Amino acid sequence: MSIADCEQEEAGWGVFEGLPGDPMMWVLVFSELVAFGLFLGAFIVAHAVKPAIFASGQTSLDATLAGYNTIVLVTSGWAAAKGVASARANARRHARLWLLLAMVLGGSFVTIKFFEYAHEIGSGIGLETSMFFTLYFLLTGFHLLHVCLGIIILAVVCSQADPVHVETGTIFWHMVDLVWIVMFPIVYLVR
Repeated sequence: MSIADCEQEEAGWGVFEGLPGDPMMWVLVFSELVAFGLFLGAFIVAHAVKPAIFASGQTSLDATLAGYNTIVLVTSGWAAAKGVASARANARRHARLWLLLAMVLGGSFVTIKFFEYAHEIGSGIGLETSMFFTLYFLLTGFHLLHVCLGIIILAVVCSQADPVHVETGTIFWHMVDLVWIVMFPIVYLVR
């Protein structure tokens, strides 16, 4: 029995038994999902209260770039999952390569998002432009911060490519993917 197994058994993680990775990552992920849920809920309520402001704001966004970012982030999640499979098969070199691809794609997401922000800011759009843009920048900025944190987490677990650590890091990365998949249509598409 490993130290992690003993600690988990002593801590009484019953609800987390059978889940991959470290149980504390699941606690973090659930708390982050609550935070994003509240943020998205505020966005949806504000949209219902001020539909004209939100419709106007959405027409200023580049849904095509956001669509590319969706493809990039989902592909990075696939690469991270391949990294987990490789780590479980004790193919650490392959696990590192898959995780590196996931990080590069995550970096591409960040780059595309910065181009999108630069275009919006260059057009005179900022936090104070409207309620839509205040919530848009806060919500997408909060997500962007999590993408950057996820890249760092993947870099840390990549160094050892140990199956439990890779699973743990990838749990966070998949949360980032999931949040974007939900956020993208709400922010960019739903009128």
